[in-house]
Amino acid sequence: MTTLTIKLDEKLEANLREVIACTGWGRTEFAREALRRQLALVRLDLLRKELAPYARACGWLTDDDVFREVS
Repeated sequence: MTTLTIKLDEKLEANLREVIACTGWGRTEFAREALRRQLALVRLDLLRKELAPYARACGWLTDDDVFREVS
């Protein structure tokens, strides 16, 4: 396992303290989960950008177009 050190501004630190106090999560646990979620969102966005030209070629311009096709 590796260590990541980050600097937080005062507002972000206060928000983190508040959420941790409300949820009972540890700082490390919270940071890991936040990083996992952000990585998943970035991967999804990259995949979406890669596949968008193929979707447009099929006439899929919106989510509704896709849902209509697969349902």
